[in-house]
Amino acid sequence: MATKTHTVTGRLRGNRLRIVWYALLVALLAIGAYGGYLRVTEGLRSTNLTSAVPWGAWVAFYIYFVGLSAGAFLVSTLSNVFEVEGMHEIEREALFVAIVSMIVALTFVLVDLGRMDRLWHPFAWRQPLSVLSWEVHAYALYVVVLSGELYFSMRRDLVARSEAEDGLRGRLAGLLTLGRTDTSDEALETDRTWLKRLGIVGIPLAIVFVHGGTGNLFAVAAARSYWFSALFPVIFITSAVVSGMALIALLYVLRSWLGSRTLDRALLERMAALFVGFVVLDASLKVLEAFVGLYSLHPGDVETWLTIATGEMWWSFWLVMVGLGWIAPLVLLHRREWRRRPTFVAAAGTSVVIGVIGTRFNIVVPAQIEPALYGLPTGYYVPSTPEWLLSLGIVALGVLLFTIGTELLPLVPRGETHD
Repeated sequence: MATKTHTVTGRLRGNRLRIVWYALLVALLAIGAYGGYLRVTEGLRSTNLTSAVPWGAWVAFYIYFVGLSAGAFLVSTLSNVFEVEGMHEIEREALFVAIVSMIVALTFVLVDLGRMDRLWHPFAWRQPLSVLSWEVHAYALYVVVLSGELYFSMRRDLVARSEAEDGLRGRLAGLLTLGRTDTSDEALETDRTWLKRLGIVGIPLAIVFVHGGTGNLFAVAAARSYWFSALFPVIFITSAVVSGMALIALLYVLRSWLGSRTLDRALLERMAALFVGFVVLDASLKVLEAFVGLYSLHPGDVETWLTIATGEMWWSFWLVMVGLGWIAPLVLLHRREWRRRPTFVAAAGTSVVIGVIGTRFNIVVPAQIEPALYGLPTGYYVPSTPEWLLSLGIVALGVLLFTIGTELLPLVPRGETHD
């Protein structure tokens, strides 16, 4: 009797928490909707974007979420392509995070467009010599590849759920099987084969076109010497893996705390070790980039780095990017026993997820503040209130999509859920 009472109490507490969580997300969406209303009715006048600084917070968040997507996808390949032991547990979650992050990223692109109604133009009038045109098509193909991978990864459990449940989750699972209900060994082997094939296709797609390609959008801007570097796309990729690994590790711990899955400390330690390695690599490449830029004594590079390190947004570099993005996770995870502690891994993951936001802003804004030509005015940019409100709403949309996905989709492989 005591056990039943405890179970009922736990479920009631969980239901109340779920209601509060959804209410919070709806409130944030409403706030974002107001920012969206201002964006639609007032156009770019609602922002602090200018001809000197045409890219601001929305572009920074766009490349941030593209990075999260590419990083989460590359984490998933550790399971379905490279077959790293234990990583299968987080494969589906990583793929779903990659899809949701890409949706959020493209939403930020949409609101940043001066003419949002022309979103479809790149598909109607292709420009083979345009990096941006290639990116648009790569994003579309990338989402298709991710969706295919998630389908083949979940199909067995979708079939099982459709047969075991009669409610919304069961009916949705039945639809998502796409009529393929065979769970024989041969059918499952076919799923694994296609999952690996799509993962192999997705690796160069994510590295060269999706996030490396996003870096190319900046790297080909010859008028901005800070961006104009072959190292830029590489740094985009490493920081993407760092942020993706951080987010997946954080979600893994959070969902174990909420009772959605069991926690494997060996897997946690493995993720944390990879996490630390990529943080060191990312920081090293950034130091190399700074050294080359400053040593060259090129005015554009030197002035931009001075703006980053000593300008009005110095705190974004030293406190957010360096402090939260690099130092904090390395301190929290430098001891092996700490890498097995969920609290330490969650804290490090949170620190990096926030810290990489600073990295993205430091990429986008400072290079535009310094004039491209002598005699032009110095730029200035701080996001306006509508920019922040709409950004908050778009992020809330992504969190809501992920939350609904965890409720309706079998993102945890069978045998690991404990209700």
